[in-house]
Amino acid sequence: DPCRNFHCKRGKVCHVDKQGKPICICQDPAACPSTKDYEHVCGTDNKTYDGTCQLFGTKCQLEGTKMGRQLHLDYMGSCKHIPHCTDYEVDQFPLRMRDWLKNILMQYYERDLDTSGFLTEKQRSKVKKIYQNDKRLMAGNHAVELLLHDFEKNYHMYVYPVHWQFHQLDQHPVDRLLTHSELAPLRASLVPMEHCITRFFQECDGDQDKLIALKEWCHCFGIKE
Repeated sequence: DPCRNFHCKRGKVCHVDKQGKPICICQDPAACPSTKDYEHVCGTDNKTYDGTCQLFGTKCQLEGTKMGRQLHLDYMGSCKHIPHCTDYEVDQFPLRMRDWLKNILMQYYERDLDTSGFLTEKQRSKVKKIYQNDKRLMAGNHAVELLLHDFEKNYHMYVYPVHWQFHQLDQHPVDRLLTHSELAPLRASLVPMEHCITRFFQECDGDQDKLIALKEWCHCFGIKE
């Protein structure tokens, strides 16, 4: 099968032409496998798609048009009203996000105690120090004042989780810069719960070059060094 190891980008599928050569053609959105409600996604055109297959297939068919260029995955789940993010809310956002990143690493560390594979050995040794610290703020829905107090008091516990998330996202390519598409997986999963994430990322890009450098990322989260 010529298509077996032939890779096509999202929205395209491999097809064998008349000469028997593999080529990439647009995925027919109608031919996408059926999805469950929780797999629905919202596009930047504010339309709900049955899944990423349907969204990227539609984008491919619109290639070369203004609509095609503007269509991206906005967030996971069906489209809904996303409230406007206020100045106060965007100021509070890094507090919750830092706490959330730290707790994700704690969960990964706990899971690795039973079955390893979530973290590398180097990551485990860094996370272990935070995990075993008896002053650690446990996971929960904490007041903003407590999150701020804990960040000021236990600053060192938050540095690694912020760096870790940056390097998790910095993959295509690994260049210490985050593009729109590298940020998309994190952004798309969080928008329905954290409506300030889009504005937060826009304001993180201090020089407005459509890329978030490691220094800009850390600055946004209040990490000094």
